Amino acid sequence: MLLQIDRQSGARDFSATGTDLPLNPAGLPVGTGPRPVVAVLGSAGRVSGLARHLPAGWSVRFADDVDGVAADELVLFAGPAIRDIALARRLLPSRTQIVALVDDAAPAEIVAGVLTAGADACVRGGQPAILASHLVACRRRQMAGRWAHVNQQDRR
Repeated sequence: MLLQIDRQSGARDFSATGTDLPLNPAGLPVGTGPRPVVAVLGSAGRVSGLARHLPAGWSVRFADDVDGVAADELVLFAGPAIRDIALARRLLPSRTQIVALVDDAAPAEIVAGVLTAGADACVRGGQPAILASHLVACRRRQMAGRWAHVNQQDRR
């Protein structure tokens, strides 16, 4: 059965449930609407190749601190301390997605700590393609959250 799915040659969209999603999100078509921005807090060297792996239309910028982050940006902490994540979660709107980039050899306590402090995702290492995939997934969750309550109305 899987072989039959893979043999389909017709044009298919890149839906969330598609079976042939490309590995590199940079190859996806550019959509309409606001372009996602990844605000990086921390070492620029840890995310040097990230922009090449993000979808077309995305941008990466470096922020000095949490105060320099806009509400709809994805926040990427490169080498964060748990207290940095906790502070960002307190100061930023709940719809802001926070991603923590930790070392390959980071102990489980650090990973659990940043997730418990409020990070939406924690990525070990820093391979740009893997990091970009996590950021794309966070953006999808962010956009899905906006539409989750569209049909709910305040009726009196």
